[in-house]
Amino acid sequence: MADGDCDVLIAGGGPVGGLLAAALAQAGLTVTVVEVATPEVLGRPGADPRAIAVSYSSRRAIGAVGAWDGMAAAAGAILDIRVTDASSPLFLHYDHREVGDHPLGWIVPAPDLRRAILERMRADPAVSLLAPARIRRLERSSRRVEAELEDGRTVRAALAVAADGRDSATRDGAGLRIIRRDYAESGIVCVIAHQHPHHGVAHECFLPAGPFAILPLAGDRSGIVWTERRDLAAALCGLDDEAFLAELSRRVGGFLGEIRLEGARFHHPLSLHWAETMIGRRLALVGDAAHGMHPIAGQGMNMGIRDICALAEVVVDAARLGLDIGSADVLERYQRWRRFDTMLMLGVTDSLDRLFSNAIGPVRLARRLGLAAVNRLPPARRFLMRHAMGLAGDLPRLLRGQRP
Repeated sequence: MADGDCDVLIAGGGPVGGLLAAALAQAGLTVTVVEVATPEVLGRPGADPRAIAVSYSSRRAIGAVGAWDGMAAAAGAILDIRVTDASSPLFLHYDHREVGDHPLGWIVPAPDLRRAILERMRADPAVSLLAPARIRRLERSSRRVEAELEDGRTVRAALAVAADGRDSATRDGAGLRIIRRDYAESGIVCVIAHQHPHHGVAHECFLPAGPFAILPLAGDRSGIVWTERRDLAAALCGLDDEAFLAELSRRVGGFLGEIRLEGARFHHPLSLHWAETMIGRRLALVGDAAHGMHPIAGQGMNMGIRDICALAEVVVDAARLGLDIGSADVLERYQRWRRFDTMLMLGVTDSLDRLFSNAIGPVRLARRLGLAAVNRLPPARRFLMRHAMGLAGDLPRLLRGQRP
């Protein structure tokens, strides 16, 4: 499909925008995706060392859209989660067998996830990917949206979606206010190979500087998400490989045997942000354009997927009834569906960061006792596991594994 008229215009062709495009196209809508990066950059392997946590419900949505097979071989199943507080012997352990015979979730290398979603999006003739391209002007009237691209092309649609990240130009251009909190921390991410198998166990240890996570990838490999003070994170990443590996080994410990670095490492600033509203006139925000949270619970990508599953459902339902898919009523339904869940997760992750970064003795003791108490209460454990798997609340069809 060439540029011109379409049903939905999506700004941003990353995983969230790409999944939305594929879901809408699967339901018979025409979609144009405008992305500033080239397709080669979007799908390049090995350039991004992040390990992406995909919940059980998100995996169902990715599968329903037809993108899971392209990343499954690289995905590591999360069978158990072990949460500890520094050197305390008290812990919280989640065992997937308490809630079924399927994993709690999966850890997918970011390049494999991006490439699989890109390939799925590009395979559908109802999706037009304009990349590299940039929106110069976006006009939103009562009847339609019209985007003028920097190369002179024009795209008209009934609805625009901002999926262009935390610094979304689409959101900012629409005048939608964003609220931010800087954590003064950075997340160091890298991939390690190790001598001993991880057995599908994800480890999250709360150290004085912040959470340190070891996430199981396919094979004897794990993704690292390491929170440190911003200046220290930059200094650590500036070390040579041998010195960096020595610092990393101190935190990993010896249970995985000898470890070695695989590929690049980088650090990125951590912050909390949310848009005061997730909608505007003929505009919906999804993913990081709408909200961003601390990686302490590994829910960032999953929240974006929950956004696009809800948005796809309300848009597809409206289209099937012959209604205006960009109307205020349709967008209000999307915002009502997502707002409480979003604000709850933002509050939970922010509170966890505050709680576990607190070095006051009584607070430290209380949280350690709290971990141990939950560990001894099977109903509480199962409740928290179902939330982590994305199975709580009013789930859109995609999150139930059905087509939109």
